[in-house]
Amino acid sequence: MVGVMSQPAEGDTAPAIEAPSTDGLFRLADLRGSWVVLYFYPRDFTPGCTTEACDFRDAAPAMHAKVVGVSADPMEQHLKFRDEHGLPFPLVSDESNEIAMAYGAYGTKKLYGKEVTGPIRSTFIIDPDGVVRKAMRNVKATGHAERVVGTLETLRG
Repeated sequence: MVGVMSQPAEGDTAPAIEAPSTDGLFRLADLRGSWVVLYFYPRDFTPGCTTEACDFRDAAPAMHAKVVGVSADPMEQHLKFRDEHGLPFPLVSDESNEIAMAYGAYGTKKLYGKEVTGPIRSTFIIDPDGVVRKAMRNVKATGHAERVVGTLETLRG
């Protein structure tokens, strides 16, 4: 069971993002004209998040999309994480969780049988017009990047 504050649905315009990233100021609007894989993850350097980031790194060429990671980690942590794992895509720092909340990627979830409030591992595939084409919430880290590649292939037809 996952409770979130807001949830853009498939077919909705993706909520705007303007925030610091490992590549400087990130603006989602600057990626119009490209497919975007926007993924939210809980924390740099944790086992699941490291697996997911490295899987996205390895799968990025097959995606033919701009990959962007978002978490509440501060920029200094993101820079270390990017450099240690050779991540070729920007990591956005969302320390206030405002971006995650706008995407419904922050809320109430079950963790080890307890209800907690925090980040919800989620991915949004956004088309070149800025429309959410696929919302994948509460995903498992392992194998997720492969599923995203398949979803992108299906969406592009």
